[in-house]
Amino acid sequence: MKLLEGKVSVVTGAARGIGAAIALKLAEHGSHVAFSYVSDSSAEKAAALESQLKALGVNAKAYKSNAGVFEDCESFINDVTKEFGTIDVCVNNAGISKDNLLLRMSAEQWDDVMDINLKSVFNMTKQVIRPMMKAKKGSIINMSSIIGIRGNAGQSSYAASKAGIIGFTKSVALELGSRNIRCNAIAPGFVETDMTHYLKEGEGASEFLKKIPLGRFGRAEEIADTTLFLASDMASYVTGQVLSVCGGLNI
Repeated sequence: MKLLEGKVSVVTGAARGIGAAIALKLAEHGSHVAFSYVSDSSAEKAAALESQLKALGVNAKAYKSNAGVFEDCESFINDVTKEFGTIDVCVNNAGISKDNLLLRMSAEQWDDVMDINLKSVFNMTKQVIRPMMKAKKGSIINMSSIIGIRGNAGQSSYAASKAGIIGFTKSVALELGSRNIRCNAIAPGFVETDMTHYLKEGEGASEFLKKIPLGRFGRAEEIADTTLFLASDMASYVTGQVLSVCGGLNI
């Protein structure tokens, strides 16, 4: 059974990693998918993903757009609504990390992480709620992190941005619940992606694994499965929640 037949989903930062897995999962369940990527170096991967999605029998389109820039998001969503007609699901997945001890962190490093991780969620949500309010339905899914819940040395900017997403998610859920628009967050643990390859290297890898009750790193597909649940009517009575997909790391 396809859980999102005929729906329209928007995913930011989807050229690779968790974002790409989410786009594929939503398309497998019948959703048309518009997704963004930010750099020229990702253009080839974005084009390949677009082809993969279309091969699943849905409409799909890649857009070069910086989620951290308000005007880019405004243009992106205007283009999507013209192309696809409406927006049923928005997955705010775009994110970066620029890890550094606070003593050594520059203001520019802090601002870059805040713009891409936190401001982007405001930028996109501000745009997608218009078509959702018109349709009187919608699901907004924001990608937080276990680090936003428990913190981590050397990741103060990343932790702050991901914690901010949680507060934003709960507030939006309260504001838009009466309009039948749900807003939830996912807090992944250590997931195997290009961004976290260092977790499996060197002596530190075994130390990370010792902290995870399930004894392994997560897979991007497992985050995609959770996203599918929150996007679908299976989660029709779920809003304002943070689902930790972390192998028990938050216990």
